Amino acid sequence: MAGTHSAAIAVAAARLIVEEGMEYGAAKRRAARDLGVNARNGELPGNDEIEDEVRAYLDLFHADTQPAELAELRRIAALWMERLAAFRPHLTGAVWRGTATRLSSVFIDLFCDDSKSAEIALIDQRVDYDVSSVDGPRGRVLDVLNLHVSSAKIPAGVHVALTVRDYDDLRGALHRDARGRSDRGDLATLRLREAGA
Repeated sequence: MAGTHSAAIAVAAARLIVEEGMEYGAAKRRAARDLGVNARNGELPGNDEIEDEVRAYLDLFHADTQPAELAELRRIAALWMERLAAFRPHLTGAVWRGTATRLSSVFIDLFCDDSKSAEIALIDQRVDYDVSSVDGPRGRVLDVLNLHVSSAKIPAGVHVALTVRDYDDLRGALHRDARGRSDRGDLATLRLREAGA
């Protein structure tokens, strides 16, 4: 029975991710709640299972629009990675994995020697941003620099989230998951991915 609940949650979460732009964790919890499943009893699906369902959902319902939306989001990501090259930017999240739609945020990790240097660079470039935070490794709190970027192809614009990490975190950030995929990639790797290599 647990496997049945997990599969149903994965399908429902995939719809929320694609249609409402939710992140995986929030989508899992809401899908479980909507299905009347106790999310604390270990029946939540893993992210790999949800990603498989997201890809299936995209293929079924958004095959005509998602590739162009992903291309635009990757173009915006590459632009910001070029602008912030001094901070060793690495793209992560749905835009990196290839499952992003117009509702997805662009997540870029910046690996900085000085945590305030990325903010100073944005100020120098006259870029408006807001600061939020997320929990990071080893109990640290990480700053996230949030930008709203306009796009001719995505009328509502695009949210770009720049997570400021320590330079020393870069080595551990490049590990591969159980399927041999990296969670993030630099600009050169993104361009290879876009070229189909």
